[in-house]
Amino acid sequence: MSMADLSVSGHSGGGVLFILAVAFIAGLARGFSGFGAALIFMPLASSVIGPKSTAPLLLIIDAVAALGLLPRGWLLADRPSVGTMTLGALVGVPLGTYALTRMDPLALRWGIVLLVVLLLGLLMSGWRYHGRPATPLTVGVGGLAGFFSGAAQVGGPPVVAYWLGGGGNGEVVRANIILYFALSSALTAASYLAGGLITRPVLALALVTGPFYGSGLYLGSRLFGRTSERGYRWACYGLIAVASIVSLPALDSILGR
Repeated sequence: MSMADLSVSGHSGGGVLFILAVAFIAGLARGFSGFGAALIFMPLASSVIGPKSTAPLLLIIDAVAALGLLPRGWLLADRPSVGTMTLGALVGVPLGTYALTRMDPLALRWGIVLLVVLLLGLLMSGWRYHGRPATPLTVGVGGLAGFFSGAAQVGGPPVVAYWLGGGGNGEVVRANIILYFALSSALTAASYLAGGLITRPVLALALVTGPFYGSGLYLGSRLFGRTSERGYRWACYGLIAVASIVSLPALDSILGR
C-alpha cells in the first residue's frame, strides 16, 4: 500500500508523513502526562486532512490504544456515576457530530483552534470543581464533553476538571474517566458511522497511524517518572500551544498548506 493510497481527500503522501509524526508526538504527550493527545493532534492534523477526517481518525487510533485500560477501569469505576454522565453524552455526541458534518471546514478549523486554546487555559489554570457531585450537573458535564468529543474529539478537560475536584478516591476517579471515555467513544463511533465520517480512506490511514500513536504512548509511559510531573505537564502545555499556533488557518499560505 503506497502513501498515495493512504491519502485522504486528495492530500499527498507528504501530508500523511506529517500526520504520522503528529500522531507520535500526541501519543508521547498522552503517555507521559495522561492528557493532551487530542489537543495536539486535532488542530495539526485538521490543517492537512480537514476536521471531518481527523476526528474519526483520532477516535479509531485512540480507542484501540485504550482498550487495554478498560478491564481494570470496569472493575474499579463507580459505574452508576459513569452511567449518569453517559446520559449526557447520549445527547451531546450526536449534536457534536451534527456540527462536525454540517459546518464549513474552514470555520470548523477556526473553532477547533479556539476551543483548544480555551481548554488549554482551563488545564493551565488548575481549576477543579470542588462542589458535591449532583445528578443534573453530572449529566450536563457529560453532555458538554460529549458535544466536544463529537465535534472535535476534545471532550477530556471538562470531565477531568469535574471528577478530579470531587474529592473521591484517585484510583476510582481514574477508572471513572477511563470507563466514561470508552462508552463515549462507542457512542461517537456509532454517530460517526451514521454520519458517514468513518470511511475507507480514514480506516486505511488509521492502520498506519495507529502504530505511531501507540509507539508514542508506550515511550511516553516509559519516560513517566524520570522527571517531575510538573515538568511533564508544562512540556505538554507548550506542545499544545505550539500546535494551536502552527495550525492557524491564517498561516496556510505561509506554510504551503
